[in-house]
Amino acid sequence: MTAPFVPWLSFLAAGLVIAVAGPALTRYGDIIARLTGLSRSWIGLVLVAAATSLPELFTGISAVAAADAPNIAVGDALGSCVFNLVMLVLLDELSRSEPMYRRIDQGHILTAGFGVILIGSAGAFLLLSHSALDVQLFHVSGYTPFIIVLYFVAMRAAFVYERRMRPPPEIVRLQSGVSMGRAVLGYGIAAAIVAAAGTGLPFIGQNIATTMGWKTTFVGTLLIAAATSVPELVVTISALRLGAVDMAIGSLLGSNLFDILILAFDDIAYRKGPLLGAVAPTNAITAFAAAIMSGIFIVAMLYKPETRLRGTVSWVSLSLLVIYLFSAYAAYLLGH
Repeated sequence: MTAPFVPWLSFLAAGLVIAVAGPALTRYGDIIARLTGLSRSWIGLVLVAAATSLPELFTGISAVAAADAPNIAVGDALGSCVFNLVMLVLLDELSRSEPMYRRIDQGHILTAGFGVILIGSAGAFLLLSHSALDVQLFHVSGYTPFIIVLYFVAMRAAFVYERRMRPPPEIVRLQSGVSMGRAVLGYGIAAAIVAAAGTGLPFIGQNIATTMGWKTTFVGTLLIAAATSVPELVVTISALRLGAVDMAIGSLLGSNLFDILILAFDDIAYRKGPLLGAVAPTNAITAFAAAIMSGIFIVAMLYKPETRLRGTVSWVSLSLLVIYLFSAYAAYLLGH
């Protein structure tokens, strides 16, 4: 076996581990939420989104605290946002019976709107961190508290909205004999496996960047983001098979909000100074691409397009795919 294949095999192995542990993490998180009486929409937005975003969390902290790879940490968080949104293209293509944007709940507009605010703010804060308006509190960016506050404002607004709405019907039947203790244990084991795999990804990403001569911004935005988004992909396909499209979309949009919150955790863990000031400004392109994609989703929710291109996807999904490819190319061309 030649040396260039070693980091790629390690990358695939870590991705497979996350792909196996991710659904288990989500399943036990779902059971915990049901036993505590939370609504299914709240499950998708908060618990499932947080569970499937654990790889990004541990990858980011490992990247800044151990691997000294801030571009991989920020590229992973922002790249996961665009990757989550491009999954809507897959959902649209698999929704053959009826156009996807005509069958999902209007409540997703609220989450997507907060996504525009949070992701757009992250992009703006990144650019401000490279200007005279950079603000620092000890080693943490002065903009990090705003990210944390915005996230919890979004969660509070979503909670109030869900309380006003009628509870959605049960889709997945809770298996008998699963106690709270067993669910918590299963959740903890799956989380530990995801954490172990996610911790190694930054080092693997750096090896790939060195071996291939690629830039760490591109590796974090595309490869690492794709690997850490495997749980979202698996959950999305599984939810669609169950007919739970709203849960899948709620998980994707909620994961985007949590991914921006991860930037705050990464900033706290990065001891050399404000994280956003230590990364390439071109990471903002990925942030603004994700904000634009969220805006397109909101337009689709209100317009509800019926036309499909050659019977496959709508013009909305095609637009999402084009922006994703453009942002990936920009990260490859302009990143550091």
